[in-house]
Amino acid sequence: MASTSLLLFLLCAPALSFAHSFHELQARAPSPLWRRASSVPPEGFFDPTQSGGSMLTVAPNTGGLGEPLNVIVSAHSDSTVLVDSEDNGGLRNYFLSVGFGAECLGQHAGDAQTANLGDGKGQVNETSELRWDYGDPELGTCQETIKGGNHFRYWYQANSGAIFMATSYELPIQMGHDIIFNGYNLGRDWLVGNATAQSSIIPTANVTNGTTYSGQTSFGGFTYKTDALYLSGILSNSSQGVNHDLTVGNNNTLPVDGFVAVLTISIVSKPQAANSASPLPPMPSWSLAVAIVAAFALSLSA
Repeated sequence: MASTSLLLFLLCAPALSFAHSFHELQARAPSPLWRRASSVPPEGFFDPTQSGGSMLTVAPNTGGLGEPLNVIVSAHSDSTVLVDSEDNGGLRNYFLSVGFGAECLGQHAGDAQTANLGDGKGQVNETSELRWDYGDPELGTCQETIKGGNHFRYWYQANSGAIFMATSYELPIQMGHDIIFNGYNLGRDWLVGNATAQSSIIPTANVTNGTTYSGQTSFGGFTYKTDALYLSGILSNSSQGVNHDLTVGNNNTLPVDGFVAVLTISIVSKPQAANSASPLPPMPSWSLAVAIVAAFALSLSA
């Protein structure tokens, strides 16, 4: 009986290691610390189209078609939020407060989209892709992969530190993750609604240049205030060069309405020991599991 118990314990122990590895996937900081440039315009970013860039990404295997960069995190946001990390209240923790997490088990399928943000870097691969987590920060993005939902890719603009996001609402995987009708504009507004904690869905048809929303979200002990400002004149309201344009728009609705939501994010409260804060509880490592097994085996032979 004792040997059977030991065998079961040994079989279960690797799960401890997997849980720890999953935590590392969620909390990793995949890119360097980004610092705000000193000459950033009042808008919080440089217009890519003024320096040879584009407000459309380039999606692979589409003949150069792409998706609109319809949300921008202003470089005038709190410098901590501009760091691409889940630690210390960084960008990934902010996105978790809005309901978006890393891809299912850290796995990404397909080739990366690229974007030219007019910062002298040319076409650059997406920094990452995040998905709606359906209320489950650990495994909810697996639901989004299967069922569809809101998601976005993002890039850092090197000369400002602003973050450009291509946001859309996609169909289930069995339908090829095509974009729903009006899904670029709706995906943008649903993200803004979550980021500003709106009690009702933002009416996309009523958005105009200068529309604003504001609200607070929290995760991992950090509370963020997001001020959203809609701007026109940066992104074209057309179907030219837009991927999925036949399903996202029709004769009466352009796939891109030409509005960009600019988010300025500040941290309004944080844990007392912010440096040690982590949104997910630490899991036992494999080495600790081995030590426990060894101690258990010794107790059986005593």
